[in-house]
Amino acid sequence: MARGVNKVILIGNLGGDPEVKYTPGGAAVANVNLATSDSWTDKGSGERQERTEWHRLVFWNKLAEIVGQYLRKGSKIYVEGRLQTRSWDDPQSGQKRFMTEVVASDMQMLDGRGEGGGQQSGGGGGGGGGGYGDPGPGGPPQDGGMGGGGGAPQGGGNPQGGGGAPMGGGGAPMGPGPEDDDLPF
Repeated sequence: MARGVNKVILIGNLGGDPEVKYTPGGAAVANVNLATSDSWTDKGSGERQERTEWHRLVFWNKLAEIVGQYLRKGSKIYVEGRLQTRSWDDPQSGQKRFMTEVVASDMQMLDGRGEGGGQQSGGGGGGGGGGYGDPGPGGPPQDGGMGGGGGAPQGGGNPQGGGGAPMGGGGAPMGPGPEDDDLPF
């Protein structure tokens, strides 16, 4: 029988500043809430409806440190991860409690405003965004980089593969290019 798939992809805004802590072994852990919105038109009344869902995100190791350094309340991000439910006994009520979280493996900053001290990532997408991957949660801190350029797919905007020079027809000067707006890709 085929094995199951546990994959979550979310795009939303942070509901608060990330909370970064360290395990006794030195691994960084960042927790934050992410808001996603869904809207639709009610068929009966014709009114526009909107619903916001809140998701608890957990980042580990280098990815947690990046989240703590660059993200703030309201930051828009793309995140990939997996669902994980943990349980514990509540000492006050004596009941078993459960919490389902998204353990993030990849993150892409979508804000084009260059937040986080005005620094931009060195090799990710343009516009202040950058893709970061985590080789695996829960283990000891890993030496090394950011785990490759994970996150949102990149490079789909130029199928000709030109070397960065705009291609225009007829020799007419081209208007302002995409570098003049805040698109994250």
